[in-house]
Amino acid sequence: MTAVLSEEQQALFDHMEGTNAHMFITGRAGTGKSHLLRYFTDTTEKKVAVCAPTGVAALNVEGQTIHSLFFLPIGLIANQDLTITAPRRKMLQAIETLVIDEISMVNADVMDGIDRVLREARHRRREPFGGVQVIMFGDPYQLAPVPPRTTEERQYFADNYASTWFFDAKVWMETALVSRELSEIHRQRDDDFKRMLNAVRHGRVDEEIGTALNRAGARPVPDLDIMTLCTTNEKVNKINADRLATLGGRALTAEADINGDFKVNSFPAEENLTLKVGARVMFLRNDSEQRWVNGTMGTVSHLGEKIKVIVEDRYGDEHEYEVEPATWEQYQYSYDAESKELSRNVVAEFTQFPLRLAWAVTIHKSQGQTYDRALIDLGSRTFAPGQTYVALSRITSLDGLFLARGLRPSDVIVDPDVERFMAGSSSESPGFADDDAPLPF
Repeated sequence: MTAVLSEEQQALFDHMEGTNAHMFITGRAGTGKSHLLRYFTDTTEKKVAVCAPTGVAALNVEGQTIHSLFFLPIGLIANQDLTITAPRRKMLQAIETLVIDEISMVNADVMDGIDRVLREARHRRREPFGGVQVIMFGDPYQLAPVPPRTTEERQYFADNYASTWFFDAKVWMETALVSRELSEIHRQRDDDFKRMLNAVRHGRVDEEIGTALNRAGARPVPDLDIMTLCTTNEKVNKINADRLATLGGRALTAEADINGDFKVNSFPAEENLTLKVGARVMFLRNDSEQRWVNGTMGTVSHLGEKIKVIVEDRYGDEHEYEVEPATWEQYQYSYDAESKELSRNVVAEFTQFPLRLAWAVTIHKSQGQTYDRALIDLGSRTFAPGQTYVALSRITSLDGLFLARGLRPSDVIVDPDVERFMAGSSSESPGFADDDAPLPF
């Protein structure tokens, strides 16, 4: 294990490993939440199951989706009977610690569903989560739960919960939740830009910060190969298709090799990847030889039996690499009766070149990525709380910020339920008093 932890990450790891406390670990973009999660799951001596709310998020942490792990019904769970088969019961009884990534996307109903299943499966109905330690990672300032789909679902949440967020689940009325926030940002080095991003995160953008962001973003875009972050898939697909069409030469398409029941909405890359020489691409996986990481940008230099991509390092030097197909594995947990251990088995595989056309990407899919520079196109308006913060915080410095249009006060949206929860937890970052208010810019 070559990975190392910062001092604050190590302190959190020690608490995760040395106690059975339920924990919510959050932090601004670039503070290393994913790094800490992976380090914990790789090194812990506890029997751990890892899950996430979506197929793509589960792939990223080499875990299982929440609904498949706990066999939860799609849609509202409420008081539905939850069937637990004998093999699944054995598997759930073996878990000591449950790790949930992207917890902000999990609603209160699902959180309570997890609690119910664990209590029942482990025959410990009076203990929250059946005695399992629950450690959750995510940032409510970035991603929100999927809203209720029907009028009936909306009414159910209104009648039973303070909000749809995970932190308003009923189980938290019975047990303590330790909230901790990572504060050391590893993505950005510019203290002024960090301060601006923190203001956007908390919805505390004053005239000075708004003007500074808009002034920096109003500069002419240096070239057409810059990454564009958009609010909709439609716009992303059009930009990528238009830019690919302008390139000369022959297009080649690589078809993914799919084994097992790999869900379409969980595909980590394009099922049919069409490229040309000169295409701007982004890597979707870390390289085992550390030549590139997830999010590295490059340009296709050769197509044929092999694909070659030119990558520019941080010193401005160019390197041409041959890119091999990568395999993503979907996992499912089970109980091994012989070893009496929790087992993680591969149930489906998706093999494709770990590349995506990268003249544009949605803000949602840019989650977790890092770019030296990007053009942010918010369109006519932002659609969700945290969307502007996610877009801005992908960029490493103010020098790399370009805006298709100036930011408006209405672009900076913070969910009031998130403000309520974070203000009441020990995880809140210092720097904003309760009576601070955003000023127009």
